[in-house]
Amino acid sequence: MTDDAYLFLLDNPAARLGVPPAAVGGLACMETPAVRAWLDAQGSTPTAPELRLLPPEETGAVPEGAERLPVPLSDEELSRVRQRSGPEALARIEEELLSYRDCADGRDGLIGRALAAGVAPHRIAELTGEDPATVTAAAGV
Repeated sequence: MTDDAYLFLLDNPAARLGVPPAAVGGLACMETPAVRAWLDAQGSTPTAPELRLLPPEETGAVPEGAERLPVPLSDEELSRVRQRSGPEALARIEEELLSYRDCADGRDGLIGRALAAGVAPHRIAELTGEDPATVTAAAGV
């Protein structure tokens, strides 16, 4: 495995491998002299349908013999590539997991506020889907 993502050219632009860099938006590497020279040498452009990008953990999927170029990505760029490179369902579920994490971080505080406002523990459990024991433990009751 490498630490770099890979730009590569597909023989069949209809293949569902990788993500077109234009679909990710604003990648700093696309403006570098190395990438521009590589695209020129390949007779391609940053918006060509056959140009794709894969994150480091998926670079083994680059077809053998495909023209490829390793490119560094920032953490934020890499996150966007990962969200777009998998099947749409995978990207959606990852977004849901991120949302859940954000909500779960404040779970205990929310439960405490609900109890302080007079919401019964069993009702909190019904509304949140949490186990009643979890509600009680989170509230410190």
